[in-house]
Amino acid sequence: MAAENSSMTEFILAGLTSQPELQILLFFLFLDFYVVTVLGNLGLITLIGLNSHLHTPMYFFLFNLSLIDLCYSTTISPKMLMSFVSKKNIISYTGCVTQLFFFCFFVISESFILSAMAYDRYVAICNPLMYTVTMSPQVRLLLLSGVYGMGFAGAMAHTGSIMSLTFCADNLVNHFMCDILPLLELSCNSTYVNELVVFIVVAIDIGMPIVTIFISYVLILSSILHISSAEGRSKAFSTCSSHMIVVSLFFGSGAFMYLKPPSVLPLDQGKVSSLFYTIVVPMLNPLIYSLRNKDVKVALQKTLGRKVFS
Repeated sequence: MAAENSSMTEFILAGLTSQPELQILLFFLFLDFYVVTVLGNLGLITLIGLNSHLHTPMYFFLFNLSLIDLCYSTTISPKMLMSFVSKKNIISYTGCVTQLFFFCFFVISESFILSAMAYDRYVAICNPLMYTVTMSPQVRLLLLSGVYGMGFAGAMAHTGSIMSLTFCADNLVNHFMCDILPLLELSCNSTYVNELVVFIVVAIDIGMPIVTIFISYVLILSSILHISSAEGRSKAFSTCSSHMIVVSLFFGSGAFMYLKPPSVLPLDQGKVSSLFYTIVVPMLNPLIYSLRNKDVKVALQKTLGRKVFS
């Protein structure tokens, strides 16, 4: 018997595993991940805010990346942690749609903030004399508006597509969160149009940033190869390496999950792939930028030095 989506009052999230012996172990493991994510991103946000020498375009975007990662992880992790300690991890229909909206908003925003950061590095390396003019506060705010605007548009498209579905009596979502593909599995009616919407929106939200990042780095690499001194080339590479690592981790795992049909990547395997870009990447981002960035290390030493002196 089918029920209209408006009458579906709740879903049950299956979580990562049904094996009781693993539940507590996984709870503490992902609790540690979440704590590191919160502390790392809050720490980076605080450092950038307190140190005036980090008030540059590059760290403006890094500040927003950390803010997105913090909110992004908080959208997913607390509910996932509940699945390890609850017999039935129930989420209301409204709560599920809300989680889906904010998940889509932050993950799409992250993809575009990474492309904005690639453009920033292109301007800094390929046209350094015009850097402060090209990346003026007005331009940065315009880019940031585009980042969050694309995030909002993509989230509305995905959420509206899911809300148009008719759900069956089975309300068990085979995932640790309200994601698009497992919700499509519960629909009673045809999901062809919905799957097409998912593919088009994901292709745009992954394709546009990837093309921007690829072009930026081709031009950056060409510019670096024309630098005569080895020290100059090394410095240019070091300013881009952290960003390249983050981009590879984020887009690699996201494309692996969404740009393959479900028959190629079953949902049980998809859950493992989802863990990477929803839990692991937001935790690693502040660590990568902190450990591989001299400016951040100096800012941390100065901030800690001021506190000790106080």
